[in-house]
Amino acid sequence: MTLLDLSPRVVESSPLSTLPVAIIGAGPIGLAAAANLVERGIDFVVFEAGGEVAASVRSWGHTRLFSPWKHLVDPASRRLLVDGGWEMPDPERAPSGTELVEKYVAPLAALEEIAPRIRLGVEVIGVTREGMDRTRTARRATTPFALRIRTADGEVEDVAARAVIDASGTYLSPNSLSSSGLELLGLADIADRVTPALPDVLGRDRAEFAGRSVTVVGAGHSAANTLLALVQLAREEAGTTATWLIRNARAARVSSSPDDELIGRASLGSRVDRAVERGDIALVDSFEIIRARRAGDAVELVGHRGGEVVTHEADIVVNATGFRPNLDILREIRLELDEIVEAPKRLAPLIDPNVHSCGNVEPHGFRELTHPEQGFFIVGMKSYGRAPTFLLATGYEQVRSVAAWLAGDVASASNVELQLPATGVCSTDAGNGGGCC
Repeated sequence: MTLLDLSPRVVESSPLSTLPVAIIGAGPIGLAAAANLVERGIDFVVFEAGGEVAASVRSWGHTRLFSPWKHLVDPASRRLLVDGGWEMPDPERAPSGTELVEKYVAPLAALEEIAPRIRLGVEVIGVTREGMDRTRTARRATTPFALRIRTADGEVEDVAARAVIDASGTYLSPNSLSSSGLELLGLADIADRVTPALPDVLGRDRAEFAGRSVTVVGAGHSAANTLLALVQLAREEAGTTATWLIRNARAARVSSSPDDELIGRASLGSRVDRAVERGDIALVDSFEIIRARRAGDAVELVGHRGGEVVTHEADIVVNATGFRPNLDILREIRLELDEIVEAPKRLAPLIDPNVHSCGNVEPHGFRELTHPEQGFFIVGMKSYGRAPTFLLATGYEQVRSVAAWLAGDVASASNVELQLPATGVCSTDAGNGGGCC
């Protein structure tokens, strides 16, 4: 067994202390990390690939979260906001993604302690140590990180940092439509007929779906939300149909249960169940997609079902198969990830979706998020790897602990707590860069 030295090595006499902490992603978790660093007096810079803060949340902003406001606001962020006159929305009400951004995330990003340190339209395309690939060990822990960034005008440069907090989420890295996990064969030919999870069926994207046969692939709550929106659209727009295609015999994560800990989630499952029973949604189960092809103006999905090769046709396909972390930018960083869910090794047993729901994950902090690369942390939805459920409140405690560790306050960093009711609260599985709330 390898024993890790978890004590902070960045001390005030070190040259590293003159550099900022780099935060990747300006969603709720990335900005919560910023707020905690503000309170600790640690300089930072936030890199956001989108043109606005919380760009991923904005894309599914029409979707209502399961969690109420009282579980959606980071404590350190709230303290900074309240000092500026901000008022908390109704704590018992669950907001939409757009409300979360407009009433909380955007005001947080606009604070004078945070706003000047956010760089919008800047994509991090690689992380390493200055002058070192992942194979070099000598003086590694005392060498600055180098983040390779690409700006909106295409300029590429390297910037130095004392530590890195990757809160980039997973929303922009969807799982494949193929049951194998590899890129779907034939995807390039049908790409214009495939949409990402949680399209705004009744609003922004209405014209794309009205009067079309739409197949939603995936067994999670983002699939359920889209299916229910399609049922409503079918009532208003003739010719609209909704098909639900799943690879297992049943959608266990969506189907309603009388003992579901979340009323909102149980309600969602019940509504989908009833729509299937009424015939408003055509359920195609046990369909394992192996390839796709163009069939005139339609899409044809080819797969295995019941031991046979079968086809399914649709005008539009919605990829609601879930998300995975983009690890390509971290090839030169020494990571220790679980071989199944791709979460940090010590965190993975706590979030195993076969054992835990999002409401009963144990509190965890810097220790569970530590990698062999000293000073590098993956937080938020990305820290959950391929596990489908995530609490914003959990992410807030993660970054509080990490900020404390960076400040040298190991006692506070080690004292992790998560004050939630026994029922817990979890996400829509869409979330911040891939699932929050």
